[in-house]
Amino acid sequence: MDFIKSIKEKAKNSIKTIVLPESYDIRVLEAARKVTDEGFAKVVLIGNREEINNISKGIRLDDIEIIDPKNSEKLDFYTNTLYELRKEKGMTYEKAVETLKNNIYFGTMMIKCGDADGLVAGSICSTSDTLRPSLQIIKTAPNVKLVSSFFVIDVPNCEYGDNGLFLFSDCGLNVNPNAEELSEIAISTANTWKSLFGTEPRIAMLSYSTLGSAPQVEGMNVKVQEATKLVREKRPDLLVEGEVQLDAAIVPSVASKKAPESSVAGKANVLIFPDINAGNIGYKLTQRLAKAEAYGPITQGIARPVNDLSRGCSAEDIVGVIAITAFQAQ
Repeated sequence: MDFIKSIKEKAKNSIKTIVLPESYDIRVLEAARKVTDEGFAKVVLIGNREEINNISKGIRLDDIEIIDPKNSEKLDFYTNTLYELRKEKGMTYEKAVETLKNNIYFGTMMIKCGDADGLVAGSICSTSDTLRPSLQIIKTAPNVKLVSSFFVIDVPNCEYGDNGLFLFSDCGLNVNPNAEELSEIAISTANTWKSLFGTEPRIAMLSYSTLGSAPQVEGMNVKVQEATKLVREKRPDLLVEGEVQLDAAIVPSVASKKAPESSVAGKANVLIFPDINAGNIGYKLTQRLAKAEAYGPITQGIARPVNDLSRGCSAEDIVGVIAITAFQAQ
């Protein structure tokens, strides 16, 4: 929890406005109340105030801005802007009107038009429904080839990583990245580590084998080997090892046997998974068995921060992702 406390303090240095489109979820309302009380971001709920109040179960919302898209004074402006942005993709004015009835699209247009700084959703909606509007409207940041996601994993009483802190990527967005894509995920996640923590990222490109120790299985470890080579070519300043098994990546005693010459093995804090199967299983195992805090999936590479939630998230998880989103918006 020390990590989130530090992010909240950093977020207070420049208060940002974060949109919460899923305002009919009681967990979102609880999170909005807590964020407002702690004062590290301004939150805006999207929806009908009367309907929101009906499900709030006594949560005080009178000091939290609620915007109903149907009555918004900006609706015409957002509609025209969306039409102009997407008309070459087949968008009509009538379709833009219908599209903005979706709270996530409306919130994304708030960001596009400078009325908000970030968005957090996914407690109800799927990852694709959460991120599709931002990929269509906000698009990628300059010099970014691939949008990807990561989890901040904070394991209590843990000697591995950076005192139990890790970034896991990509566990929620890219299904089966090729070597080129995997290298971009690794570089983006290393940059994210540096921006969040200010220390040196140590990247492990995970696989079922360590430095060729196991036979090839349909080229799976070859993909990771090639991705590691590409990271070194693109960013020779980064510390990266691959392919490497999880125990060799984070446990010094295992690393001394399996990769004794490596400057990363046994000390990795950025774990890059070969596909979404491994990533999703890995973060959920860590979260449940090690009782770790898992914040995410957080996106990286979109021009403005739009972040997804696990549908099994708690109100406290939402607060943490809002804090990270506010910090990213700085």
